[in-house]
Amino acid sequence: MSLKKRDRFEVIYDILEIIRDKNNSIKPTPLLRFSNLSSQSFAEYFKDLLDKEFVKEILDKKGKKHITLTDKGFKYLEKYQTIVKFMSEFEL
Repeated sequence: MSLKKRDRFEVIYDILEIIRDKNNSIKPTPLLRFSNLSSQSFAEYFKDLLDKEFVKEILDKKGKKHITLTDKGFKYLEKYQTIVKFMSEFEL
């Protein structure tokens, strides 16, 4: 059994899916843990997701950071599924 390295699109999908599956609100540390990336890789992806406005940081009443998806983030999850289904249908 060979382990396939996740490509960039899969990693982004995985990060966004984790956030969505945690009721669209997760703290940075658990997100890092669940994403299964090194902290350096995670930081790069996370900055990119913020810059592209797929996610945003909000502060709760105690001043703790939570990460949530934006509409654009939800749209990415939707489109990604469409592409995966397409590739599967055509055995690509």
